[in-house]
Amino acid sequence: MAHVDFELAPKFANTPLGIEAEELLDKCIDCGQCMVKCPTFRLLNEDEESPRGRIQLMRKMYATGEVDHGLQQRLDHCLTCRSCEAMCPEHVPFGHLLDITRSHIEKELPRTWRMRALRLGMRLLIPHRRRFALALRLGRLFRNFLSPGLRAKVELPIAPPGPWPDKPRKRRMLVWTGCVQPAMGPSINPAAARVLDRFGIRLETGDEGCCGALSLHMAAPEESLDHMRRNIDALWPQVEAGIEAIVLTASGCGAHMRDYGKLLADDPRYAARAQRITELVRDISEVVAAEWREDLLPIPPRAGNPPRIAWQSPCSLQHGQGITGVVEKILKRAGFKLALVDYPFLCCGSAGSFSVLEPELAAGLREAKLKTLVGTRATLIATANIGCQHHLAMTSPVPVRHWIELLDEVFAEAWPH
Repeated sequence: MAHVDFELAPKFANTPLGIEAEELLDKCIDCGQCMVKCPTFRLLNEDEESPRGRIQLMRKMYATGEVDHGLQQRLDHCLTCRSCEAMCPEHVPFGHLLDITRSHIEKELPRTWRMRALRLGMRLLIPHRRRFALALRLGRLFRNFLSPGLRAKVELPIAPPGPWPDKPRKRRMLVWTGCVQPAMGPSINPAAARVLDRFGIRLETGDEGCCGALSLHMAAPEESLDHMRRNIDALWPQVEAGIEAIVLTASGCGAHMRDYGKLLADDPRYAARAQRITELVRDISEVVAAEWREDLLPIPPRAGNPPRIAWQSPCSLQHGQGITGVVEKILKRAGFKLALVDYPFLCCGSAGSFSVLEPELAAGLREAKLKTLVGTRATLIATANIGCQHHLAMTSPVPVRHWIELLDEVFAEAWPH
């Protein structure tokens, strides 16, 4: 199938945006292989709600120079799950094309004042750890005055963090703290620290903030870069002190941080350090898989039937980072029975800001995802990203937990201190 040719409108010709967009759009051959794995296309069954349809709309915009609310809405409906990228025979970087086009449209086409206020409020609140934690506490305190949707979000139970091991170790890694996870899932990183402590690795904390993904996907690229630069400055003393890795327990942050080197490649001050950060990024599953030796830390057989788990692989883990099958193997080694889940590539509908900005679509996607997960008769859903965990738990009839906490409990049972 031949590539689809088009000419840039005069307003885009010989501009950095136009040149980059043309190069990316030229890669697409309109084969449609991406459509079968697109969550919104499967939900709405409309061509313009698929990657191919959105690319056709973007071609039209870059060819005519005209922006309309229809295009903006179609791009807003994209979750940036990047499932299409995994299917594309031409390796079109759809996520990046989407980001640069959204940014242009945001400048050209004003939104309603309500939507502008909501989006600005999210960018001022969510990426800032202390602000978000305070807002969550206030929301829980005054939940009776909230809308049903917001009330459901703040009422979910929050597990206590548990102890953080403080033994001296020769090996050191840094765990990413992030912005929302300390408030929504304070038990996750301590569990990771306890697991790695059993491998002789001391997991330390830093003072970084939001990874920058939320701002980028909400068409605020410069704000995203500012978050990234601040993080690099905060992380750099520990990088220079010789940490082995930057460990991510939130796969959404990990997917974005793996792009730091690319996104800051043109920044003469930060390019080299950004690339070094990218090289140090490790998902917690990669670390456990590399360090867990069963001859040193064997798991004794459990009495009775092992717990039956449905594994929900976040889009940011399987598509964004290309990590598949790793957590599943770890959980099986730990004695869990994994249920076979239909359509494991589908997004749960969380997608960072998506569940707030597009609640109806997010709810539809969650319903479809839970149908595949709960339909396995699993007694527990395991995941690897705080956003997915929180979004699914709002309506799931079975508990939804981060897999590292499950492994921590198995280790504690097998080898109590």
